[in-house]
Amino acid sequence: MILKHRSLLLKILLLVPFSIHVSGQQGVVRFSDVTEQAGINFRYTFGDTIYGNILESSGSGVTILDYNNDKLPDLYMLNGTYLEGISDPGGRVFRNTRNKLYRNNGDGTFTEVSHRAGVDDPAWGMAAGAIDLDNDGYTDLFVLNYGPNVFYHNNGDGTFTDITQKLGLAGPARLNGFTKWSIGVSFWDFNGDNRLDALVGNFLAFDPDYVSPITPGMMPHPSEYKGQATILYEQQPDGRFVDVTRKYGLYFPDSKCMGLTIYDYDNDGDPDIFQANDHQLNFLFRNNAHSFINVAIAAGVAANTHGVPTGSMHGTIGDVDGDGLIDILVSDLRYGALYRNAGHGIYEDIVEQSGVAGALTGKGGWAAALFDYDNDEDLDIFIATGTAEELILQHPLLLANDGKGHYTNVGPQCSPYFSTKRSGRTAAIWDYDNDGDLDIIVSHIDLEATPVLLRNDCNNHNHWMGLTLKGRNGPATAIAARVTVWYDHKKQVGINQWSTSYLSNHDPRMHFGLGRHSAVDSLTIRWADGTRETCLHPPVDRYLVIKQEKGIVMGK
Repeated sequence: MILKHRSLLLKILLLVPFSIHVSGQQGVVRFSDVTEQAGINFRYTFGDTIYGNILESSGSGVTILDYNNDKLPDLYMLNGTYLEGISDPGGRVFRNTRNKLYRNNGDGTFTEVSHRAGVDDPAWGMAAGAIDLDNDGYTDLFVLNYGPNVFYHNNGDGTFTDITQKLGLAGPARLNGFTKWSIGVSFWDFNGDNRLDALVGNFLAFDPDYVSPITPGMMPHPSEYKGQATILYEQQPDGRFVDVTRKYGLYFPDSKCMGLTIYDYDNDGDPDIFQANDHQLNFLFRNNAHSFINVAIAAGVAANTHGVPTGSMHGTIGDVDGDGLIDILVSDLRYGALYRNAGHGIYEDIVEQSGVAGALTGKGGWAAALFDYDNDEDLDIFIATGTAEELILQHPLLLANDGKGHYTNVGPQCSPYFSTKRSGRTAAIWDYDNDGDLDIIVSHIDLEATPVLLRNDCNNHNHWMGLTLKGRNGPATAIAARVTVWYDHKKQVGINQWSTSYLSNHDPRMHFGLGRHSAVDSLTIRWADGTRETCLHPPVDRYLVIKQEKGIVMGK
C-alpha cells in the first residue's frame, strides 16, 4: 500500500528475493574467509618492502559499486605503487602496480576486469567515490590520488572514459608547496540547485626529503608537516566544477583531513559536514545556507573524551543506542571516540563507558563501520587495526552491541580472522551475495599484502530490509536523506550515506536488521531537499528501490 504524503508518492521496486545462507550452529554468526575461492587475487603494494614514510603507511581504499547494473555489488580496490624519489630503490619491483576492478559473477566468484573496463589507474590511488554524476543510470568513478585525481565516466557497456579535464576535477598540482594528496570525496547537493557538488578532502603537504629532528630514525609525525586544504567544488549548469571553497568559508589551508562525512547533524533540514582531522581538532561545519560555520567545539566533537586531538580517521554515523538520534564513531590511533548525540546539536563522548576504548586501546584504528552484522536491530562495529609508524601487526576488531550502545569484542568467536594479527587499513561493508546478511572486505598493508573477504554465514533467521534511494534528479536529493523504519512500536533511523569509512565506500544500499519482526508498519524518507514520503507495510527480507515521487509498485 502506498500512502500519499505532502502530495508525494513512493515507488518501490522489489529487486532481490529473500534467501539465507545457513551454516554452523543454530543462532551463531560465523564469518568465513572466502577470498581465494571468490577469486579476489589482489595484492597491495606501498612501493617498498617496509614502510618508511607517512605515504607508505597510509594504505589505499576499497569501494563497492554496481558498475554494470546487474544488481550484484562489484569491488574496486585501490593500490599504491613505486614512486621515484619517494620509494626506496629496492621498491622498483613494484613499478606499475594498479587499481583493480572485480566484477561480481553472482555465484560467489569475481572476475578482474579493470584493464578491460579502463579503470586500472597507475597512479598512487587513495580512494574512489562511486556516483552516477550525470543521472544516466550508470555509476561513475572518481579516483582520488596522491597526484592528479581522475574522473571515469561509465559508458554503460562495461567500460569507462576519463573525462577529468572536461569536468575540471583533477585538482591543483600542488597544495601548500607540495604534491596534492587527496584522500576522498563526498558528493551532495550543498546549495539546493539539483546538481551534485563535490567536497574533496586533502591530507598533508608531504615532503619526502624531510627528516624529523625529534625521531630521525623513524618517519616524521603528521604534526611536523603542513596541511592541505579541503576543496569544495560547485557543479555549474554546463557540468564543469568550480572551486568555491573560500566563498563558503571552508578554506583552511593547514587542515589535515582524513575523512569527510555529509549528514544533517542538527536535524534542521540541510546537510552539514563532519571532517575528521589528523592530530588536529576535528571540524563540524554547520550549513547556514550561504556559508559553513565550524561548530565542532561547541557541539562536543572536536576532541576526544580527554579533550585531546588525535589521529582521527573518519566519522562513521549511525544510531548506536536506539534513541533515534545519529551518533558518530571516530576511529583513531589511540582509542577512538564515540560521540553520542544528546539532541539539539550537542554530543558527548561515551567511548570509555561504551567499551570501545578498552577494545581499541593500543591497536591503532583505521577504517571502521557501524553495521548490524547479526540483523538483531542494533549497530555493531568493525575496525581494521594496525600501527602507524611501524609495520606492527594487530588483531582486527568485531564489537557486538547489546542494544543500548555497550560493546563487547566477539571477533574471535566469529572467525579465525579476528584471532590473526594483520596490518589493516581500509575496509567496506557489503552484501556481495545478496543474502541479507552483511559481509566484510578488508585491505591490508602488511607484507602478506592480501585482502580478506569475510562471508557472513548468519543462520539466526532474523529479518532484514535493504533500500536503494533514487532521487527525482538522481543522487542529488538522495544522498544524506534520512530514513525512519517503524515496526511494533519501535523505530530505526538511518542516513543514506555510504562514504563513512576511512578511504572506503560501503555498499550504497541501506540495510536494516529487524530481528524477529517479520513485518514493517511503515517507512518514512526525508529527502535531502526536505520533502517527505511515507510507505505503509513495505515488504521485508529483500532489497527495495525507492524512487522519489513515482507512486507505482512493481515486483520482480
